[in-house]
Amino acid sequence: MLPKFITTSLLMGFTLTVSAITPQDLLKSYEAESGKASPSRGEQFFNVKHGKEWSCSSCHENPPNHDTKHIVTGKVIKPLAPSANPTRFTDEAKAEKWFKRNCNDVLSRECTAQEKADVLSWLMTVK
Repeated sequence: MLPKFITTSLLMGFTLTVSAITPQDLLKSYEAESGKASPSRGEQFFNVKHGKEWSCSSCHENPPNHDTKHIVTGKVIKPLAPSANPTRFTDEAKAEKWFKRNCNDVLSRECTAQEKADVLSWLMTVK
């Protein structure tokens, strides 16, 4: 068992790093870096192959409002649309991790703030 002061420090550090946000908050931060988001650009980006074999919709399907499966691993993927998955895009660190991994899979690079803003703005319109 850890000494009490270390446990307390760990718990306090964990508490300080957790921050709940809304998809709207996250969108505002991306727009602050890039400019006004476009849901139509976001939908197009989501569905187009970007030089690799996959598009975002290869695994998440369109509309991304239901469980799907990863095309290689078969792992279940929860819906991306916040309307179908209320916890989606409510943790900035998870959202950034998700964008980094998936953009690298689809684009062979990280997404720009504009691409993130566009995709997120479109996902927020999906019912």
